[in-house]
Amino acid sequence: MGADAPSTAVERTAIKKISVRLVPFVALMFFVNYLDRTAVSFAEPNGMGEDLALTAAQFGLASGIFFIGYIVLEVPSNMALHRFGARRWLARIMVTWGIVSLLFTWVDSTGQLYTLRFLLGVAEAGFFPGAILFLSQWVPSRHRTKILGLFYLAQPLTTVFGAPLAGWLIGRHGLFGLEGWRVMFLFVSLPAILLGVIAWFYLIDRPADAKWLTSAERDWLTKELAAENAHKAGHDDKHAKGDLKAAFSNGRVWILALVYFGFVYGLYALAFFLPTIINGFQEQYDTTFSVMDKAWITAIPYLPAAVVLFFWTRHATRHGTRTWHVAGPAVVGGVSIPLALYMGSPTATVAVITVTACSIFAALPVFWSVPSRFLTGAAAAAGIALINTAGNVAGFAASYVTGWLKDWSGDYYVPLYLVGFFMLLSAVLMSWLAARNRTAEPALGPEQQPLEALR
Repeated sequence: MGADAPSTAVERTAIKKISVRLVPFVALMFFVNYLDRTAVSFAEPNGMGEDLALTAAQFGLASGIFFIGYIVLEVPSNMALHRFGARRWLARIMVTWGIVSLLFTWVDSTGQLYTLRFLLGVAEAGFFPGAILFLSQWVPSRHRTKILGLFYLAQPLTTVFGAPLAGWLIGRHGLFGLEGWRVMFLFVSLPAILLGVIAWFYLIDRPADAKWLTSAERDWLTKELAAENAHKAGHDDKHAKGDLKAAFSNGRVWILALVYFGFVYGLYALAFFLPTIINGFQEQYDTTFSVMDKAWITAIPYLPAAVVLFFWTRHATRHGTRTWHVAGPAVVGGVSIPLALYMGSPTATVAVITVTACSIFAALPVFWSVPSRFLTGAAAAAGIALINTAGNVAGFAASYVTGWLKDWSGDYYVPLYLVGFFMLLSAVLMSWLAARNRTAEPALGPEQQPLEALR
């Protein structure tokens, strides 16, 4: 079926069933995944930092060391998923990280915190790129932006719901004789183990084995995906072939990795330090917040971000993804995050940070629809993992460098200017990459992605 051909009844029902049956469950896995990796950001200003005597740099290192373990095993993990299947591998990842996350309940030194954060990265390695690869293998390319957008809603919603949940759990101080932040770690870890067990029985590796699809829907999906993969594998560009070396020798993959670096640097600078920045409002503006107040304020930027993400990806799906769907939000985010430093009240500061969050989350799912358009098979597994590895390098850098620069400079001016720089760099790189094939863009139909033509 051509990219601009009208959809059939079989196509519509197949995509709807995938959107209802698979995407919410994988998104729930992502929700728990992101909550577990960022739980430390809620714990630090609510007792953990004081109990473990953490400086900003030490907290930044503890936050960022997670990504070292993740980086080391990310590509091998995604290759294992490609070999053993998503059902087994994603289930294994969830149970493993749930067990490691549970151990944070009893951490009592900086060294133990560093060790467990590193092991958490090792345990979680491959989950996010594996989930992206898994969903990409279930729908043709013209539906991918929509499906990944629905999946990505879990990330901002993790903070919308997770921050108040974390605040409520921290408020259970004394339960089982534990400090409030330890109670939080205990209860946010258990769902990962439970979901991992369920995933083993619930997930299915490929459409051909999905009994909840009709035979016509299975046949349509199988043929459509096979034809798409054959087109990519048979393309005259040698980098489109489905071997492992293709991902590492593909210039587009490396440029996209740099683009993703900028977005993720901004994402994790906010994720790990926003609760601490909000805690600092009390001294800066001579006010007082309860634990739940701080939790709700932390959640504020992420609800509008989820709404913008939803409508932005719908627009890209209906009208065709253009370079500005990725580069535009990068510019807005790059300008707005330093601007937040000059606001005169907590309300104005959070409002500007909300604009930054909307920018980051609008671009990310659209961005992730690109790699699987020119890579297939093992190359897709390795390429997606390689790009996400760059994001994890950014996660470490944003966590450690932000904390170090805060200690060095005494405030958040320098670290947040650096966030703005990296996001603007992402916009420049994305625009440059698209400009290399600018003449190919007007010929594409509304459902085709001009970014697919990038060489």
